[in-house]
Amino acid sequence: MPAIDASPTLALATELIRRPSVTPADAGCQALLADRLAALGFAIHHLRFGEVDNLWAVRGEQGPLFVFAGHTDVVPPGPVERWESPPFEPQLRDGMLHGRGAADMKGSLAAMVTACERLLARHSPAGRIAFLLTSDEEGPAIDGTVRVMQWLAARGESIDWCVVGEPSATRSAGDLIRVGRRGSLSGRLRVRGIQGHVAYPERALNPIHAAAPALAELAAITWDAGDTDFPPTSFQVSNIHAGTGANNVIPGELVADFNLRFGTASSVPGLQQRIESLLSRHGLDWSIDWTLGAAPFRTADGALREAAIAAIRARLGIEPELSTGGGTSDGRFIAASGAQVIELGPCNATIHQVDETVEAADLDRLSLLYEDILARLLPA
Repeated sequence: MPAIDASPTLALATELIRRPSVTPADAGCQALLADRLAALGFAIHHLRFGEVDNLWAVRGEQGPLFVFAGHTDVVPPGPVERWESPPFEPQLRDGMLHGRGAADMKGSLAAMVTACERLLARHSPAGRIAFLLTSDEEGPAIDGTVRVMQWLAARGESIDWCVVGEPSATRSAGDLIRVGRRGSLSGRLRVRGIQGHVAYPERALNPIHAAAPALAELAAITWDAGDTDFPPTSFQVSNIHAGTGANNVIPGELVADFNLRFGTASSVPGLQQRIESLLSRHGLDWSIDWTLGAAPFRTADGALREAAIAAIRARLGIEPELSTGGGTSDGRFIAASGAQVIELGPCNATIHQVDETVEAADLDRLSLLYEDILARLLPA
């Protein structure tokens, strides 16, 4: 593959993309980044939990703690033959960097490192800088950031500000800052009936027929009105299964998977109680296995939000949108500790897709924004 004539940020991003770190593999990404950070005076801690590699790198002994957080793992590339170029052989075409992880989120990691390199070449900040990286964000998120946060808590470490490099932009870096994320509550509903022959429905109880009115009512509910930072809660059924495979058998059970995305206008116990009461009111023989995937979080007005907005205004001359949309991220584990957390990264238009790509110049702009935020929060 021909070499890419690149800025330091683009060059580092391409080196990261060349490492096929499909979750939970890290494929040497963290070692590469650790070498760059160690050269800047960061103390390096490699933390492996289960099959997951994590990195905690910190510079400084005292003062407030600013953390760059992100992940080195990527989703599988899918059918490689559909990619215009091999997913782990980065290519620069018409100003766009192509490769799995270009946007999500190896480009951001490269921008974070080069931002620190430039800043530390000028002065020593009045505080500490750290990197919290994992190879478990795209996977089950069990042995990654959440475990590192537990390790930090056991050491008495407290994070003040955190920038997560998730791809947040809609068009180009800086046009949107995520200042929080909705919570995610999932349920697996089982509705029990009585199996029987379709010709003798009086001897059976069809759980599909019994559950349908309840599911329709759940889908039509207005759960809340949202608030200034969060949209209204949404409810979606994602999967329904029933039947034996034979078309002359009334099934004995229906299983339905559903999910609620919610903000701070609703609580987990409140949502659960409303759903359970509705199912009982419909006279169903039911049970639910609940899974709380994430609690909602938001970073209110404060030093981090102000620094990010000011950096974007100064560098790009635009007013960023402040959003809590999208799915979940590892920011939820960091925000739970009381830290101020935002997400700021490149355009998310092609993440997880075939031919993932990011504008090369956007990564340089992102690096400048990261540097500016650091300088505002941790002046010399």
